[in-house]
Parts: sequence; structure tokens; C-alpha cells
Amino acid sequence: MSSTVSIIGSAVLALLLAGYMAQKYGLPPPPPKIVGIDLGTTFSSIGVYHAVTGDTEIIADDLGKRSIPSVVGFLANGSVLVGHRAVEQQEKNPLRTIYDAKRFIGKTFSEDDPQFIADKERYPFTIKLFENGSAYFEIPLSSSIKIVTPEEVGSIIISYLRNAAEKEKKTPIAQLVISVPAEFDDIQRNATAKAASLSGMEVRRIISEPTAAALAYGLHKKKGVEYIVVVDLGGGTLDVSVLWLQGGIFVTQAMAGNNRLGGQDFNDRVQHHLMDHIESKYGKKLEDKEDLQQLRMAIEEAKIRLTTFPKAVISLDLKDLDTFDYVLTRDQFEAINEELFDHITEPIAAALEDAHIGTQDVDEIVLVGGSTRMPRVRKLVGSYFKRTPNYGIDPELAVVTGASVQAGVIGGGWPLQVAAMELASKQRKRHIYKEKRAPNVECSV
Repeated sequence: MSSTVSIIGSAVLALLLAGYMAQKYGLPPPPPKIVGIDLGTTFSSIGVYHAVTGDTEIIADDLGKRSIPSVVGFLANGSVLVGHRAVEQQEKNPLRTIYDAKRFIGKTFSEDDPQFIADKERYPFTIKLFENGSAYFEIPLSSSIKIVTPEEVGSIIISYLRNAAEKEKKTPIAQLVISVPAEFDDIQRNATAKAASLSGMEVRRIISEPTAAALAYGLHKKKGVEYIVVVDLGGGTLDVSVLWLQGGIFVTQAMAGNNRLGGQDFNDRVQHHLMDHIESKYGKKLEDKEDLQQLRMAIEEAKIRLTTFPKAVISLDLKDLDTFDYVLTRDQFEAINEELFDHITEPIAAALEDAHIGTQDVDEIVLVGGSTRMPRVRKLVGSYFKRTPNYGIDPELAVVTGASVQAGVIGGGWPLQVAAMELASKQRKRHIYKEKRAPNVECSV
């Protein structure tokens, strides 16, 4: 027994010494064997934890983008485009470009399910159900119809990210830590793992997105932190999680959210407003699918610009209308979406109530998801808790950063860290959903 202990001790000492020498003399870190992946509804990313330096690197694709749209486009000949390339051709190819696939992964529906009916109307591509109620996408190719499942869409995105990482690091990578929403049940987690398996990768651990976000900010190492609230407002949903941290172990105490309150819902309100404006001013309804897709993309760009600037110009060449120019201000954007902003604090209040704590008991607040870039969202959350939330890390990259840290720990990256763990949550998410039509708000043209 003593000889075994001696061997293990020598191995650990050798690892520490190698790390110290490499850090002191600037030797390159060993190539990563495991990555962290955030397979998001709207954007996805991949990262690696670097042994020796302890840095986390989020890897860009060949276009230099670290946050990749979770979009897969199929050309008529069957060729596949991913990420920004898929988005670039989306407005000309709406029937063969799939996005938001994560909304359907591991779920079952019925044909008369109001949510499924609404989704079929919402998306330009065709969504159908297998006999077991799981969704699939029907892609019209030149000479055939291609059937694609949400898991297969996920696997295509994961393969794209993996290829970018292997090209950058010049080494094969076959293992990953992948993040999922805290509310995902075992079926949805298994479906996510299946997406990774279809891409040829081995899942070492599935980590909840709130826990990953907390890891990204190093809250597991911060003294005096017990209760953490993670507010995740992405492209599709608003999720609020209350985490209890004790001895390096995360436990999800409560979850609440609104599955119809995300960046796209803000966009939809603006789209309805602009379509009403066009019909009122020009006497024409905007119905062409390519025109509608072009409008949706322009609204997304305008929303992003309004996070930094007070106004954004929407300028389009539409089949139904020719040239269309519109000035959208931040104040007008917020007025159009006033009711949605009003609903943001409802899941926060519900999660705190279910966790049996008040705002004064919360030690840290973390903002995650691209939609938390909106100044109004940060102001609302800060006012609710009467303190400034954490948002120093790019909110779109916080989850992948934490997943990469966990991957580094599992991979034995030096300097050695205490692995933060999470207990499987048995909590049920409280769903809050109120749907109201956006009011008409006068905007300048």
C-alpha cells in the first residue's frame, strides 16, 4: 500500500514540477484533449482550458467568430452550411435553413398542441412529428425530401465547432463537457448527449448552464458566497436559477422562467409593428417569405446596435415594396417591448419564492445570454436586487467559459483545481408565460 501511495505521490509531484517549469520558462501548454461546448438555442461556442496558464480560450471559427449562430442551412444539392455562412443565405433559402432546433430536442408534441401549432406558424421551414410525437424538419432538396432531427442539427453544429478547435490546436479532440438548461430532464439530456455522439464525440459530463456561468466567474472559489441567482435571457427563453453553493458543490434550489420571452420575442414585437406600419403607410401587406426573412435579420441587427447606440437605421430592398427605410430608436424599441420588459422580474420573484429566500439573501447575480446586453435588462435586474449584477464576461460566452473550466478540471489541467460539482436537481421549473400583442408605437421614418 505504501509503495502505491509513493507512486501516486511521485506522479503528482512530477505533474506539479512540470507545470511549474513550463510556467516559469514559457514552455507551450500540452494540447487539449477535452473541450467545453455550449450548444445554445441561438448561438453556440467551443472553448478549451489551458494547462499551465490556467487561461480559458474560446475558439473562433475560420471567419474569426467565437459565437456561432446555431443555424444549419441545406443547399438544393444537399450541401450543408453552418453558422454565419448559413445565416448569410438564410433570407434566400428560408425553407432549407433550420434554427432554434434546441427548442425541440428531446421533447414530444401532439398535432393539436397549441405550442406546436404556434411553432409551425412561426418558422418558415417545415416541422412535422414522428409517430412518437418527436419533431423533425422536412428539407426540400432538388430531387428528394431530406428528414433531419433536432439531434442531427445539433451534431452538425458540434462537428463544426470541433473542426474549428482541432484546426486551431492542431490536435484531434474527441471528448467534451456540454452544457444544457437546468430544466432539462433526463430525456432532453440524453438527446443532447446523442447529438454529441452523432458528431463522433464522447460526453464526459453534462453541466447545467447556470452552474457553468457561476464557474466562469469563479464563484466556486469566492469566499462568503452561498446563494447565486443566474438570469439567462437568450434568444429563445428567459431562465432564472437559484443556486446554493456549499463546499464546492452546486445545488439548484429553484428554477423559473418564461419559454416565450427571449431575444426573438423582442424581435417579433418589432416585426409586427413594422408590418403594421408598412400596411398602414403603403397599403400593402408584407407576405413574401424572403422579404419577411430579410426584415427579421435587419431587426436583429438593429437590436444589437441599440445596445450601444441610441438609434439604428433599417434599410431594405423588398420585393413587395422596393426600398424601405426606417429609423428605430432605443426608446421606441423599449416602448414596443414594454410589456416584455415588465415580465422579466416575474420569474426572478418566483424562483426566490420557491427557494424561500429574499433578495437580501442573494450573494451574487450573474447575467447570461446575449439579450442581457440590452441596457434596460441590466437596469431592471440591478434595480430589483439593488446591486450591480456580474456581466463582465461576454454574456454569450459565459456558459462556454464555465464548461471549458470544468473540462479542464476533468482533463487534469495544471494548476490543479478543486473540481466544482453539481448535484442533479429534482426541482421542477415554474413556467410563467403571458402572451400579449405589442401595442402600436409611433416611430420615425
